[in-house]
Amino acid sequence: MIREALVVIDVQNDFCPGGALAVPDGDAVIAVCNARMATADLVVLTQDWHPAGHQSFASTHGLAPFGTVELAYGTQVLWPDHCVQGTAGAAFHPALDADRANLVIRKGTNPAIDSYSAFFENDQTTPTGLGGALRELGVTELVLVGLATDYCVKYTALDGRRLGFAVSVLEGGVRGIDLNGSVAAAWAEMAEAGVVRR
Repeated sequence: MIREALVVIDVQNDFCPGGALAVPDGDAVIAVCNARMATADLVVLTQDWHPAGHQSFASTHGLAPFGTVELAYGTQVLWPDHCVQGTAGAAFHPALDADRANLVIRKGTNPAIDSYSAFFENDQTTPTGLGGALRELGVTELVLVGLATDYCVKYTALDGRRLGFAVSVLEGGVRGIDLNGSVAAAWAEMAEAGVVRR
């Protein structure tokens, strides 16, 4: 039985410097991710994998990035086109030791629903399959690293807690987008849910 899983979230070219939706200093997480993967019992990589014309893309709506629209599942931030399936931007960063992955979860594949969490799409009901896979392997604890603190890391952490996992986030292994103080708010929300910051 494997007790702890390392979940490496969205360390992809488009989220790193020079990418379409670059997280400031995003590539700084790679050394931490690689060091932790080298000793982890189970490594899960997540990958944003959007079809062209995704509903989360500002261009789909003819609007400017970083505004919002109301979709069937709630308020959606509109992003620049990013991590389009099969593109170089959607690939894992070349410095990431992706060959250590035991499992890769692709998310955001439904053109009508965004997916920040590694566990559920943003409707909060459609599962990615990660929760079931971890349970079958006997995992009870998750360690999270990757991008971005205030979106995909936060939602994965919160859903992990909601599913009953012990969750910790390595502060040195994450970076955030930080729209209007969203990183500080994310840390506070995760702490309230029982996520350990270390």
